[in-house]
Amino acid sequence: MKITIDYTNLDEDVKTINVVKAVYESLHKIKITFDDNAIKIVDFGPFLSKSNHPSISKYMDVNLFQNFKIVDGNLNWNDYDLIFPIWDLYNGEI
Repeated sequence: MKITIDYTNLDEDVKTINVVKAVYESLHKIKITFDDNAIKIVDFGPFLSKSNHPSISKYMDVNLFQNFKIVDGNLNWNDYDLIFPIWDLYNGEI
């Protein structure tokens, strides 16, 4: 069996959204600016506090949480230790 994908009919108006700026606000909130100039303040606190996984819950430590970078248009913690879908960030919900 061979699977093929036809890319010729894709919508050419589809645009990738990227994070261009991120500023720590308070506790677990980050003000994120996207390349279409949309700005969202995202509260990561509820997501982090619900997680029982130590690789995620460790970011409840505000000092560790503040140590994020923008890498290839994504908001990224500790070399992809923690990363979120751009669309979720753009919608302001984690």
